[in-house]
Amino acid sequence: MPLYAYACNSCDADFELLVRSSDVPVCPSCGGKDLTQQIARISTEIKYPGVAKSWRAAAARSGDISNFSKKEIATKKS
Repeated sequence: MPLYAYACNSCDADFELLVRSSDVPVCPSCGGKDLTQQIARISTEIKYPGVAKSWRAAAARSGDISNFSKKEIATKKS
């Protein structure tokens, strides 16, 4: 399933969803279906482990754990 970025036109929320071709995406905040699909940003390779670690820490603080492995997620929940 592809990962798509959306913006909700009802509540101005930005989010990403895994969407099958038969699915109709809805906003996780308000349940609205008036969405605008966003242009995905291309991720560049990070050559410095310190930079990657700080970006991942910032993502974890905001609640996004999608860039962590299952093992790392398990240790974060403990």
